[in-house]
Amino acid sequence: MSLVADVERELEQLRGEEASDGTPDLRTSVLTHIVWAPAKWAAAARETLLGLEERHPSRTILLFPEPRRADGIEQTVSMRCFAVHGLSHEVCSEVIELHLGGKRSQAPASIVQPLLIPDLPAFCRWRGEPAWGSPALEQLAGVCDRLVVDSSEWRGLPDSYERLGELFDEIAVSDIVWGRTREWRGRLAELWPGIGKAKRLSVTGPRADALLLAGWLRSRLRREIELVHRSARDLTRVAVDGEGVTPPRRDAPSASDLLSEELDVFTRDPIYEAAVAAAL
Repeated sequence: MSLVADVERELEQLRGEEASDGTPDLRTSVLTHIVWAPAKWAAAARETLLGLEERHPSRTILLFPEPRRADGIEQTVSMRCFAVHGLSHEVCSEVIELHLGGKRSQAPASIVQPLLIPDLPAFCRWRGEPAWGSPALEQLAGVCDRLVVDSSEWRGLPDSYERLGELFDEIAVSDIVWGRTREWRGRLAELWPGIGKAKRLSVTGPRADALLLAGWLRSRLRREIELVHRSARDLTRVAVDGEGVTPPRRDAPSASDLLSEELDVFTRDPIYEAAVAAAL
């Protein structure tokens, strides 16, 4: 029996078990959510998923590449249902975990494509730094509508932004860092027109956050801005020419909140793309 047939059979069995509890279920998927999660990122990927399912009911396909193992695929299929306030039924999400051993980790498209829900968008969340130029990245970019990354997970900055830019004409790209810095960009924009004369941007926080904030400001002003970066786990301070910027009022959003926001975006973001180019 094929992998697709096995998965569909297990899902049908799970649907029957859920229906037997007497609570009507609504299997309304709004997208196919693919997650590429090397071993280092497996636990974080599962944790983020737990905070996401109620907001974006979907078919989630977790891909765990294990290139050092023997060729083969191991699968686990589950269904997670949640009560909906004001409704008598539950909303259910499907979760398909696939461990891709050996050469199977190099050809994910042939595995994933038959499992995509027809006529719905497919998002790929790539955990860690993408394997630039690899068959896995090229194939998933070819079958998905949007690639979601978190450039704060990368070691190769700022050079990796150049590699990311090479994908912009192939697939729409979202960056968790871009969402995390949105309110800081708003604070900087409030300084117009004075900020138009800025010469130096100082940022205390993750390197990716600093690079994208500087890239955004350079691309908006269309000129060079010096970046002074002080490393910190969280983005805590931004200053223009030594003058501190009023920080956002709300608490920093969770990883699930940030990913949820990106799953609502379906088109290219030219302002983000310009910021990436100017971050180099």
